[in-house]
Amino acid sequence: MYALGAIVVSLLVLVVLLRLRIRIGLAMTISAVALAVLLGVTPGRMWARLVQEWHEQPLAETTPYIFVSLTALLLLVNVVGEAMGQIGLSAPMVREAGDKIGVERSRTAAINFFFRHQWEPVWPLFPAVPLIVVMLRLPAAQVVGYHAALSIAGVLAGMFFLLLFGIPPRKAEDIETHGSVGSHAKDFFHALWPILFTAVLYVGLNVPPAVGVFLAIIGLLMLHRVDVHRWGGIFKAAREPDMVLLLFGALWFKLNLEASGAIGSVVGFFQQMHMPPLLVLFLLPFLVSFSTGVTTPTVAITYPFLMPFIRTGDTISLGMETLAFAGIVFGLAVSPIHLCLALSASYFDTPLLRIVLRVLPPALCVAAAGLAVALLSA
Repeated sequence: MYALGAIVVSLLVLVVLLRLRIRIGLAMTISAVALAVLLGVTPGRMWARLVQEWHEQPLAETTPYIFVSLTALLLLVNVVGEAMGQIGLSAPMVREAGDKIGVERSRTAAINFFFRHQWEPVWPLFPAVPLIVVMLRLPAAQVVGYHAALSIAGVLAGMFFLLLFGIPPRKAEDIETHGSVGSHAKDFFHALWPILFTAVLYVGLNVPPAVGVFLAIIGLLMLHRVDVHRWGGIFKAAREPDMVLLLFGALWFKLNLEASGAIGSVVGFFQQMHMPPLLVLFLLPFLVSFSTGVTTPTVAITYPFLMPFIRTGDTISLGMETLAFAGIVFGLAVSPIHLCLALSASYFDTPLLRIVLRVLPPALCVAAAGLAVALLSA
């Protein structure tokens, strides 16, 4: 019970720091420090855990390797965005498009917020997916295959609840005549191919995502004949120390749980309370993602506790894991701490609660899809 209390306190520290507008990476690291103190994880115990990983696990599953690979991925994704910006690949503003045809601002904000997050369960460039793949020791294609149910449910439910109603019919004068379909398709392909290239390498050939992104960046710059003297400025977009701290803090939090033995204590507590496994699998990720508003740290924090429910001997239930990720997705969709949600409310100049109420029905459909996958695979 003490271990569970220590975890709750450290998460409360994280939530309070985020509410005080402390940058998320620093807040996550301070939370990990608080957990280490509460659980009595000394530097010696931490080092012993790292040495144990080195001797017992493959290199790709050790914490230092995970930290380096995910950090490289996260920073290089920023470089992709910078490269596309300098090349001139851009998308129309959703707010202006919505205003032009008379869509209510809260609906426009909900559309922008909800749909851009429905690819997270399956997108290999999203750090949470490679982290789960490493933790489960399974091919990326298997994990993405199960997670696809969440993305499909989200897109279909979003279309029904957000796009089918409340969108005024377009008038003739609102239809832009400049630009052919072919030119728009060409621009879309140029923007999308680096991401698809990386995804195919990772899912199909198990090439580390960071390597795929780096190759895609080089290909993008060469294809558009960007002067090599500009490359240095583009790669400077990788300078994001707070993102490095975010991953460092999240993995440190995970190491504290493992080194202290807190995982076994908390799982034992759940079993003593006779909590249904399906409830634990959904509720724990939901509470952490709702409280913190971040995905990859939620995976690092909660999945160690969920492994006894996901893995039975040599058998792994990806249906159960999909339910856990559905809990994360649902928590993020309705969390007022989620930075994207707060920024959407600010940018679209609409109350945050209105966005949450519009997003709630399709988000519940994603949660239902996760439960259905878990029940069907049981």
